[in-house]
Amino acid sequence: MEATVSDERPSAEGPATFREVFAQREFRAVFAAGSLSWVGDYLAKAAVTLLVYQETKSVALSAAAFAVSYLPWLAGGPLLAALAERYPYRRVMVACDVIRMALMLLMAIPSLPVQVLLALLFLTTLANPPSQAAKSALMPQILAGDRLVLGLSLNASVGQAAQVIGYLMGASIAALDPVTALLINAGTFAVSAVLVRLGVEDRPPALSVAHRTHLLRETSQGFQIVFGTPVLRAIAVLVFSAMLFSIVPEGLAAGWADDKAGGDLDAGMAQAVIMAANPVGFILGGLLVGRAFGPARRLTLMRPLAVLAPLTLVPALFDPPALVVALLAAACGFAVAGMLPTANGLFVQALPDAFRARAFGVMATGVQVIQGLAVLVTGVLAERFEIPSVVGIWSAAGVLLMLVAALRWPSQQSVDAAMAAANAANATPGPEGSPPAGRPHPATDPVPGQPGENGRRRHAVS
Repeated sequence: MEATVSDERPSAEGPATFREVFAQREFRAVFAAGSLSWVGDYLAKAAVTLLVYQETKSVALSAAAFAVSYLPWLAGGPLLAALAERYPYRRVMVACDVIRMALMLLMAIPSLPVQVLLALLFLTTLANPPSQAAKSALMPQILAGDRLVLGLSLNASVGQAAQVIGYLMGASIAALDPVTALLINAGTFAVSAVLVRLGVEDRPPALSVAHRTHLLRETSQGFQIVFGTPVLRAIAVLVFSAMLFSIVPEGLAAGWADDKAGGDLDAGMAQAVIMAANPVGFILGGLLVGRAFGPARRLTLMRPLAVLAPLTLVPALFDPPALVVALLAAACGFAVAGMLPTANGLFVQALPDAFRARAFGVMATGVQVIQGLAVLVTGVLAERFEIPSVVGIWSAAGVLLMLVAALRWPSQQSVDAAMAAANAANATPGPEGSPPAGRPHPATDPVPGQPGENGRRRHAVS
């Protein structure tokens, strides 16, 4: 039986509270399990990178070990995420945790060849897309209304914190014994599986056996629903544009810090400060904006924050010192985190239930690809031009891109109509796995009487 949560708020403007969100037993289980898995993931990434370097003394192979974790999303993220629609979300999450635990234990076997380590790491990361897609699709079934927006902000923030903690712990533990770090990660997956199994209700899959078609066709329908629905497409453009520039300071941190060597910070410390600044800003933005402003105000702030995010990096043109660069990166992370939960909430409210995991696969893969391309392109440009100029001009172009996205934002009538079409598809579904009637252009047929936004958000993008 699906748990329901009352969405009554003391005020239409009043934001949800942390107490309300953590009062939900299932959210507590998913939140704790996800936090453990994230810390373990980053810890293992640092450990494997160091372990490969110790075995080979090759920077290239060590970098390859780091990059392997991104390959599943690039090679088949949407396809793997589509698997999550075919099985109960709880079962998918538990199975992925158990698989990753077993593979981490294998990786901890001493003296494994580097090729075997990399292969096991790749197999381990194959479980990430279906697990994360199932979690994303499950969240709107656990939390409703503004509680969901706050819950997703918490998840996004703890993911950023886990990155910092995991890397620091991984580097420290791996320096003493990389195998211990891998065993700790295996333990985090084991505990995560238990938390999800005991703390989350069992629900039927989004796609029953009778309504399954071909996995490739189901995956293509995920792309169709995201890019063929005007409102979802507009949100995707906003999210992808934010990722296009917000990652750049982190990606160019090593070279940027080296240019700043000899100032108040040495190169290593400058790199660490620049790389950590964006996640720290993201954490603060997600938590503070989510608590300081009500749903309607956050909706009003979403597009200004989207434009502000690249604007904060434009002063890089003036070649500021490393600490100022870090402050600019933190401000960018703050702005992105301030707008992202609201955009994500709109995304899922305009998305039929049967497409949540597949749409997540499309969005997550797009984010990975765009971040990689942004770092690659700006890195190539930085070989020919000064890094401050590259970042400043790249960010100025981002301001223009965000202004276009903001100006071309769908009308409120179109947004309301898209949400009404999704609600109608959920209430009276047609054949599961196929786009609901009227898709992929639900916003062309406004539905009279559909309530406005006012904080009724759902989210599964991030």
